[in-house]
Amino acid sequence: MKLVVASSNPGKLREFGALLVPLGWEILPQRALGVGECEEPHGTFVENALAKARHAAAVTGLPALADDSGLCAHALGGAPGVYSARYAGEPKSDRRNNEKLVAELAGMADKRAHYVCVLVFVRHAGDPQPVVAEGEWHGEIVASPRGEGGFGYDPHFFLPDAGVTAAELDAAEKNRRSHRGQALALLVDRLKNRRV
Repeated sequence: MKLVVASSNPGKLREFGALLVPLGWEILPQRALGVGECEEPHGTFVENALAKARHAAAVTGLPALADDSGLCAHALGGAPGVYSARYAGEPKSDRRNNEKLVAELAGMADKRAHYVCVLVFVRHAGDPQPVVAEGEWHGEIVASPRGEGGFGYDPHFFLPDAGVTAAELDAAEKNRRSHRGQALALLVDRLKNRRV
């Protein structure tokens, strides 16, 4: 089954490929099909993911999968949330985003945070019944980065139960534990129970 993934993020594309290709899906990045990035004007992950999926399906005529994900810090009222990729402004920069997050949490006792991933699958642009799946991954933010893997906030996202940051996990372990891995497992389970 051909599936356009509505993302140009290399880290996300690697994770989707690792999880979906073994299931027999041919993953086509939207950029390879000439699909430009979709506007993400909404204040919720689910609305942005749905907009991206519909946009990719409309341009390509293929089923589409989109995600919207980000980090929510408890002490910051859920920020950076849907603005995670551009938290420190344009152009996007993981380093500047992390610096801003660490600075804003400095002096706060509550360092808890969680990653959120909302996945939306549509059979076509006008699909009246999109499949939606959500995953959360809980941890806390540490001031000093650790690890070389992952992307985004991973070097600062500490997992107390494992004693490592997300950037210190190998790719397979990260996919098993992560918000994206959880959401994708749920999505695949839901797709198996309906005719795609």
